[in-house]
Amino acid sequence: MAPSTQFELAQPPNDAVSSLVFAPSSPTRLLVSSWDKNVYLYDTHSDSESGHGTLLQTFEHRAPVMDVCFGADDDEAFSAGMDWTVRRIDLSSGDMTLVSKHTAPVRRVVYSREHSLLVTASWDSTLHVLNPSDTSLTPLTIPLPGKPHALAASPSKVIVAMTSRLVHIYDLNTLAASLQSGAVPEPWQQRESSLKFLTRAVAAMPSDAGYATSSIEGRVAVEWFDASEASQARKYAFKCHRQTSPEDGADVVFPVNALAFHPNFGTFASGGGDATVALWDAAAKRRMKIYQKFPDSVASLAFSSDGKYLAIGVCPGFETGMEDYSGEGRTKVVIRELGETEAKGKGAK
Repeated sequence: MAPSTQFELAQPPNDAVSSLVFAPSSPTRLLVSSWDKNVYLYDTHSDSESGHGTLLQTFEHRAPVMDVCFGADDDEAFSAGMDWTVRRIDLSSGDMTLVSKHTAPVRRVVYSREHSLLVTASWDSTLHVLNPSDTSLTPLTIPLPGKPHALAASPSKVIVAMTSRLVHIYDLNTLAASLQSGAVPEPWQQRESSLKFLTRAVAAMPSDAGYATSSIEGRVAVEWFDASEASQARKYAFKCHRQTSPEDGADVVFPVNALAFHPNFGTFASGGGDATVALWDAAAKRRMKIYQKFPDSVASLAFSSDGKYLAIGVCPGFETGMEDYSGEGRTKVVIRELGETEAKGKGAK
C-alpha cells in the first residue's frame, strides 16, 4: 500500500481561508475562498516546478468571500460575499455575474446537482433558493427564525444550523416545487441542536442518512434524519479538540471549525482551533486517527470526490481575539493524499 503524503499548495491566499471544496468530477481541482476578497482555483497535482500544485486562476471580489461551491460542473462555481451578494463564476472564461443579493453578508452557499438548486444562507436571517440555469423563475426567499451559521446539502435534504441552537431541515424536492409555485415551504423537520453552544459547522452524510454538527465548545454531534424513536436513540455527541493545560491540568477547549464526510466510507474528519485534524468512524463511534499539529488553527476541510485527498485550510484563528489579526504569510492550504485504508471505518466494505 502506498504511504500517505502531505504537501502545501504553492501561492496560498493572503488571508484566512473561509472555505475550500473539490470539484464534483476532477479530484485535483480545488476552489478556495478567502477573507482577502479572492476565490482561488488550483490544480493540486499538476506537474509544476514546485511540485506543490498550480494556481490556475484568481477571481477578485469586492469584499471578503465567506464561502464557495461548485455548480453544475467543474467549470461553474458560486461565491458568497460580505458585500451581501452571491455570484456565479465561469471558471473557464473568468466571467462573474450576480445571481442573488441579500440585505446582509451571505454566510454559506450550497448547490444541489440532483435538483439544479442553489441555496444561500445570509445573516439577514433568510435563505434564498434559485435555479441558476432558469432565470425565468423568481428566486424564493425563506425567512429563518435565527441567524444561520452553517449550511449543508445531502442528496435529498438541506440542513441549516442557526443561533439559539435551532436546526431546520428542508426537503430539496419540496424546495424545487416551491420555487415553481412561489409558495414559501415549511421545514421538513425542526430540531434543537444536541450541542449546548453555538454551531460552528455542519456536514451531511453522502449516504443521505443524517448529518454531523460541531460547536464552538469542542464537541461534535452525529444525528439521523429518520424521526423514529429507534433511529433518534442512535444519535450521540462527544468531546474533541481539547487539550490539557500544562499549568493546572484543566481542560482547554477549542472550537471545532470544520467537518467533512468521506464520500465512500461514512467516516468524517473534524478540524479545530487546537490546530489538529481527526478522523472519526461515525458508525463505531470512535476516533480512528489524529494528525500532527499544524502551525495554526484548522479553518476548513474537504475530501475529493474520489476520497483520495483531504484538503485542509490552515490559518490563525480568532481564539486570542481580533486585534491586529492577520493571516498574511501564515495561511496554508495542505493537501493530504490518503492511504488506501486511512479513512476506512471498522464496518466499511
